Amino acid sequence: MDEQNQSVKKPAKNQTKEYLKDWVPYRIKRYWAYAIATIIALVMPWITIGGNHLFLLSFDQKKLHLAGVAFDMQELYLMPFLLMLLFIGIFAVTAVGGRAWCGWACPQTIFRVIYRDGIETKLLGLHKRIKNKQKTPDMTTGENQIKKVVAILLWTILSFVAAANFLWFFVPPEDFFAYLANPSEHLMLVGILIGIALFIIIDVIFIKEDFCVYICPYSRVQSVLYDEDTVMAVYDPIRGGDIYQGHGYEREKVYEKKKELLSVIPTAECTTCESCVTVCPTHIDIRKGLQLECINCLECVDACTSVMGALGKPSLVRWTSEKEGLRHEGKTNFYRGTVLAYGAVLVIILISLFVMGSTKEHMLLNVNKTTRLYKVLDAGVVQNSYIFLFTNTDSKEHTYFFEIVGNDDIKIVRPKEGFKLGAGKKKKKVVLLQTSKELAKDTRKDVPIPVTIKAYAEDDKELIVVTRKTVFVYPRIDLVKK
Repeated sequence: MDEQNQSVKKPAKNQTKEYLKDWVPYRIKRYWAYAIATIIALVMPWITIGGNHLFLLSFDQKKLHLAGVAFDMQELYLMPFLLMLLFIGIFAVTAVGGRAWCGWACPQTIFRVIYRDGIETKLLGLHKRIKNKQKTPDMTTGENQIKKVVAILLWTILSFVAAANFLWFFVPPEDFFAYLANPSEHLMLVGILIGIALFIIIDVIFIKEDFCVYICPYSRVQSVLYDEDTVMAVYDPIRGGDIYQGHGYEREKVYEKKKELLSVIPTAECTTCESCVTVCPTHIDIRKGLQLECINCLECVDACTSVMGALGKPSLVRWTSEKEGLRHEGKTNFYRGTVLAYGAVLVIILISLFVMGSTKEHMLLNVNKTTRLYKVLDAGVVQNSYIFLFTNTDSKEHTYFFEIVGNDDIKIVRPKEGFKLGAGKKKKKVVLLQTSKELAKDTRKDVPIPVTIKAYAEDDKELIVVTRKTVFVYPRIDLVKK
């Protein structure tokens, strides 16, 4: 009994201050991360460089804007690299820090914190404390019912802002508001806006964290990406005592009170205060071990740090790895093979994206042969006709022309002069190539002659220039000489 009393003896004030000195709750750090993510999401669509957005995937204009550079639809070979960068980046973060994306940057989590902690708790007082996320407010009173309606109305307004913000990455804000000024002519845009807003309203107010637990596929993927060095919220059963017995999801709670725990494990430090349970937004008990429902918000770490710090002891729940915090087998290895492999792949993708992005063509050219292969004129002159489709992907007007490279026997007879093309505009040109030379003497079949076309802007030949390969079909020799 003396040993039990010794374990709950209150520490000196200076010892308590030592453990809580310079302590900043993860909750506050997460709020700062949410604020930064929200500001970036709201501001990014408005930033332009040389008339192009930082990021915009416009289906209306059929263009991708990336870091102030506009890429046409024919240049969307960059999209696979962006998608790989996104998914492999999230996988790398998961391997290192667990579901850090879910707890620290996911819009679902940010929206829930704004609605539950900001609107319902701080603003309207529907919940008594932020730290108690298990107890639902009493909705039988008229006052709370009015507060609930106000909360829903406030969140509805924010949901439309969030839905519009999402669409700004696909429809630039300057076009978005112009389209909304004439909603009858842009019913699809209005419908998508309302649909996204309704989804956010239903998700945040009614589905809540069940979205993270049951709907989001990421919670199922994460278990494959974890290893013993993955950093997550971990309860220390060696110091705190194993509150649950059994294996996996079949583990059952056996110690409800501190006295029960100490009677079996005299050295156990867990106070069974349940603070780590009541603060959890996904309604799990971190003392049960790793669970798919944990979103790494680290609220349980803050709760235990506060309680154990008041007792002059370090927290029993820490943001650490299973190897370090659960089994006490050494420090977490952040430079393991998996992490280095993810890093190497991300570097390769970034370099590839940069290299391919830097080779952007400021003019696009498609060369197509017409259905008529050739035309034989008098004196053995042969003509081939083509359709050249030009696209000016630059931000200003240019005058374009083209020439044949490496073959002096074939000449351009149409057009004779260059032509102007405005920024972002397209134009078709009928092009005739002609030769009076005898290029082949095959008596059985037509002969394709390789031709290289060099197209350029006459006012900027060094930067705006592309080459395309095609063929000049030369007929059988008997058709030329008859």
